[in-house]
Amino acid sequence: MKQAIIPLEFAAASTATGMSPGIKSGNFIFVTGMAGGDLEGVMPDEPETQFRNAFDKIGAVLNEAGVGFYDVVEMTSYHVGLREHFEIFDSIRLEYLAEPYPAWTAVEVAGLRREGAIVEIRVVATGGA
Repeated sequence: MKQAIIPLEFAAASTATGMSPGIKSGNFIFVTGMAGGDLEGVMPDEPETQFRNAFDKIGAVLNEAGVGFYDVVEMTSYHVGLREHFEIFDSIRLEYLAEPYPAWTAVEVAGLRREGAIVEIRVVATGGA
């Protein structure tokens, strides 16, 4: 059995895109890839702001599921220009995640769906209400 995880601030976007921000299935929460746009859909130019926006949106989905960043067991990040911004991304990642760190794969891509996006992050977490 699966259950959609849709924080209130994602409801309109979820309906418009026909996609759940997160899905709870069994004891796992699967969070859709989050790009760095803000909740109004504005894509900032600054990499640091994009990274924080993406992690903050992931946090909102995790919170709605009754878990937090500590419960993340796997993360995949997709980057446009990975080498140009890896150090700042990594430092921000460590502000959100703590030991034991989740498994992580970082992938360089040619582009992402959202114009101007340089990162998209998806996670899998355990637990939840």
